[in-house]
Amino acid sequence: MKKVVIHRPGGYQQLVIEQHPDLHPGANDVVVSVTAIGVNFADCVTRMGLYASARHYVGYPITPGFEVSGTVLECGSGVTDLAPGTPVMAITRFNGYATQVCVHREQVFRLPPRLSSEAAAGIPAVSLTAWFALFQLAHVQDGETLLVHSAAGGVGSMLVQIGKLCGCRVIGVVGASHKVAYLTGLGADAVIDKSVQDLWREAEGYAPEGYDVILDANGVTTLKQSYRHLAAVGRLVVYGFHGMLVTRNGLPGKLRLAWDYLRTPRFSPFDLTTKNRSVLGFNLSYLFDRDALMTTAMQQILQWLEEGKLTPPAVRTYPFESVAEAHRDLESGQTVGKLVLVCKGAS
Repeated sequence: MKKVVIHRPGGYQQLVIEQHPDLHPGANDVVVSVTAIGVNFADCVTRMGLYASARHYVGYPITPGFEVSGTVLECGSGVTDLAPGTPVMAITRFNGYATQVCVHREQVFRLPPRLSSEAAAGIPAVSLTAWFALFQLAHVQDGETLLVHSAAGGVGSMLVQIGKLCGCRVIGVVGASHKVAYLTGLGADAVIDKSVQDLWREAEGYAPEGYDVILDANGVTTLKQSYRHLAAVGRLVVYGFHGMLVTRNGLPGKLRLAWDYLRTPRFSPFDLTTKNRSVLGFNLSYLFDRDALMTTAMQQILQWLEEGKLTPPAVRTYPFESVAEAHRDLESGQTVGKLVLVCKGAS
């Protein structure tokens, strides 16, 4: 098998493809022959050495990657409901950038007939993130108004669609004009293009009394204003800090990073209680011990996909060997939907 190994944090040159022994399952495990791999911003942060759960669970050297699709290669003795050759998608806490992955049975899901392998690889991590943010934390209700930052990305695409499925009014924010039509096609009620519009002036126009839920993965660039634009009993859900990780040659500037950290807002409990606002945060990579929660979420997501109520994010594919190019493009902020690595001749 082949896999990408990061021996020490750094730029794109740290993404090294190596040959390793084939994998074999434990009793309740499944080995998947990987055909496609979803690329997430968390993978880039792992490469930079700034992803806390990477240090907590694995350390370096590390193979990034949270989601794959492919076919079952081998099952452990305790797995009786899957057979070799079954098309599947899987979630994995790291180790996804490989032509084989070995995961617990609970982390493997049959591939819906409507989905290509490439589309399926871009679904688990982003859809689970969106589901957890909207249902487990924000508890969205029919008729509420949502503001979704980075709405044309993988998670944003799912937040917009699932928000609409819940009967919400959804306002999406994008950072480039070529993303507007894509987001409108996903059902957003309005799109704010902050490259040519004043973000918060436009946001106030769509929700003068504030937003019931704001979903923000930008970090310091928008967090303070996101909080200020919550309605009474509004919820700000934080699931990333992309805006703090502007890179050059794949590395963030240390002084800029330190400055952004220092000016990141700290929310006062006194202000939260007097204004009836909530700030909620999570990181999906710390939730892999919540098997029942993951299963419930994926069952709902797969049902929506099979019924055609949920559309997979647009996919841009790269050869497995072009992993550095995929990271570079994702960090540019110009991509739409999901980036996916494709493995040729997977084992």
